[in-house]
Amino acid sequence: MIKYQGELVLLNKRLLEMASLVETMIAKSIKALREGNMILAQEVIGTDEQVNAMEIEIDNLCIKILALYQPEATDLRTVTMIMKVNNDLERIGDHASSISRMALFMAEYPLIKPLVDIPKMADKAMEMLREALDAFIRQDEQLAVEVCRKDDEVDNYEPQIVRELITFMMSDPSTLNRALRYIYVARHLERVADLATNIAENAYYIATGEMLKHQHTSEIN
Repeated sequence: MIKYQGELVLLNKRLLEMASLVETMIAKSIKALREGNMILAQEVIGTDEQVNAMEIEIDNLCIKILALYQPEATDLRTVTMIMKVNNDLERIGDHASSISRMALFMAEYPLIKPLVDIPKMADKAMEMLREALDAFIRQDEQLAVEVCRKDDEVDNYEPQIVRELITFMMSDPSTLNRALRYIYVARHLERVADLATNIAENAYYIATGEMLKHQHTSEIN
């Protein structure tokens, strides 16, 4: 039993380490985009391999725990949901790498305009990620619901960003390639928020044993 508890502690520790890493990747990718920092962008892209290795390690730990100890009830829900969260975090790392690749391209050109909404969108998506992970670790069902409710706030940025960039493209066709890449960045951030929502839904399931995915959050106290 002591060894089993130690394995669970290690599993949670590795998950938090991976979460911290991908959160840092998102922050650095946006910083690289804003500053035209190619070194920082390359750093994020290089970190993706580390995230991939961590995903494999965490999956293997989960399989080991399931096979050797056959956990039940909350422990079983926790281990199976960690496998899902692990995959979501790896995908967030992929989105950070993609944003960094956009930053590498954009570093060779002047900004179309000062970046305002994209950093705000990134801040909100990262806030959702931090709170979703907090809800997951603490098994806080109310916080999980609040995270899901914030997804619309991130979604609302994307059409606003797209409309503004289309205006730039129409008035100056030379901005086309740069504007499109900003649109891609907004879409990557929207996906990060979606993945944070997935993590919050998994946190809710661990805490309550019920699925939040197909419920409307306005109907939950």
